[in-house]
Amino acid sequence: MKHFINDNFLLENKTSRRLYHEFSAHLPVIDFHCHLSPRMIAEDRQFENIWEAWLEGDHYKWRAMRTNGVSERYCTGDAAPEEKFSKWAETVPYTIGNPLYHWTHLELARYFGIYDLLSPYTASRVYQESSRMLRQKDFSTRSLIRKMNVEAVCTTDDPADSLEYHRKLKDSFDVRVLPTFRPDNIIKTDDPAKFAAYVLKLGESSGIKIKDLDSLISALDARHRHFHENGCRISDHGLDRFYYSAFTGAEINRSLQKLLSGESLTPEEGEKYKTAVMLEICKMNHARGWTQQFHVGALRNNNSRMFMSMGPDTGWDSIGGGQDPVRMSQFLDTLDLSGQLAKTILYNLNPSDNEMMITMAGNFNDGSMAAKVQYGAAWWFLDQMEGMNKHLTDLSSLGLLRRFAGMVTDSRSFLSYPRHEYFRRIACNLIGCWIEKGLVPDEDDLIKPLVEDISYRNAKQFLGI
Repeated sequence: MKHFINDNFLLENKTSRRLYHEFSAHLPVIDFHCHLSPRMIAEDRQFENIWEAWLEGDHYKWRAMRTNGVSERYCTGDAAPEEKFSKWAETVPYTIGNPLYHWTHLELARYFGIYDLLSPYTASRVYQESSRMLRQKDFSTRSLIRKMNVEAVCTTDDPADSLEYHRKLKDSFDVRVLPTFRPDNIIKTDDPAKFAAYVLKLGESSGIKIKDLDSLISALDARHRHFHENGCRISDHGLDRFYYSAFTGAEINRSLQKLLSGESLTPEEGEKYKTAVMLEICKMNHARGWTQQFHVGALRNNNSRMFMSMGPDTGWDSIGGGQDPVRMSQFLDTLDLSGQLAKTILYNLNPSDNEMMITMAGNFNDGSMAAKVQYGAAWWFLDQMEGMNKHLTDLSSLGLLRRFAGMVTDSRSFLSYPRHEYFRRIACNLIGCWIEKGLVPDEDDLIKPLVEDISYRNAKQFLGI
């Protein structure tokens, strides 16, 4: 009997299969944006069961379970691990058409050699077998990374982080685990008390007392330098949108003093403050030769009741409205005018922004290097088959597909690396279909480097890791 997950999964024709198996499948993985815990990697955590490894922090699965009528007790509550897993297994048959169905079965196959379809009928057997394997030494966090041929991992880290676990990993792990500078907390101004507490934390980590804009930028730069010294070459910015408003230094200092004294900013003051600080961080990125990533368009923490009880990143976010192209253009143009626009990757969450973002990136490619400003991978709600196909088609139509830096997991799960395989299969299938329709020449000298570049080589070269 043919397994659902088989050699030709998602590959519709002979050409697509050849492209994937000959040119893509064997290549290493560079995962330049994820949310894995460097501490878990440094400590080489051993999971006790499949729930810990698979559902402990996965809000994708929790959302699906809640939608299927599963009580929170079985998502983030106090139910026993196997009970929680059983509720996930009950949900899986309802996820057909959702990428969770594909990811679930790819992960069971690739890590555990389990090809059963997960359902209430197979739940106990799958739980027991996968959990037994996870308790073996060659299924620790480091082993799980190695199994997927991962060459480098870039985690997501706050500027105030000590990076102690990254330093421990530098000489103790054969896969490079590098930090990414994620300074979102310094522009979260809606809660002045939380903002002031964070500024104090940032000041302590940098050894600089933050009292005005100059000292704030000095503290951020000190942490930026610390990250650079510890191998960081990427910043990441998770914004609802791009900010831009003309400002003066005096205005920003007044806003900062208001925040530190517990006063809220007006919308205009907030826009100016965020513009000023983001521009300074981007100038640091340019000065140290980093790549900056902008993930924009998420509408976060929509369910106030659940957010207050559970906190962020627990599954209450959605796609926001379309981006404001004028502010995005003004922000990028300001950096370009001063010669301080770093290598940039733009990610959108609203699919209506695809074409705008691709053409926006093209506005700032001046020939100084290939794809200096480029369109990032289909992200979050869009990293599914239809979203990826639209992403790749839009990029090839309006940009240069062969310059695309490729896929990221954007995941907190150590079992998520088959998402790179998922992307590669989808990309090879799309290109193979183009060839069989006569839209692209069937010439290996042309197609082999395209597949290899977007699977692996572009990320390695563009990011310098």
